[in-house]
Amino acid sequence: MPFRFEGLEIWRRAREFSAKIHEVTATFPRQEMYALTDQINRASDATALLIAEGSGLQTNALFNHRLGLAVGETFEVVSGSFLALDRKYVTPEKQAVMYEWGDALARKINAFRNTLK
Repeated sequence: MPFRFEGLEIWRRAREFSAKIHEVTATFPRQEMYALTDQINRASDATALLIAEGSGLQTNALFNHRLGLAVGETFEVVSGSFLALDRKYVTPEKQAVMYEWGDALARKINAFRNTLK
C-alpha cells in the first residue's frame, strides 16, 4: 500500500526541488561543505520530509502545521541562494532560477494548505 504522501504533487515537486538544489550546491567551494552547502541541502531535504511527515498525522491541522514548516524551509533555501550569490558561488542567473524554484514550490504548498482549511 503506498503512503499518502506518494500521491501528493507537492511532495513530488519537493523531491525535484531538493535534487536541483543539491546539484547547484555540489559546485560550491569545499570550505562550505559543512556550512552553507549543508544548511541549504538540509533545508531543501526538510521540505519533502515535512510534507511526508505531515501527511501521516491524525488531523488536517497538524498536517497544515507541517506544511507551514515546509514553506519555511523553502524560504530558507531561497535566502541561502542570496548568500551564495553574495559569496559569488552562483551567478545572478542561477540565483534567479533557484529563487523561481523556491517561489513556485512555496506557492504550490500554500495552495494545497488552503484545501485543508
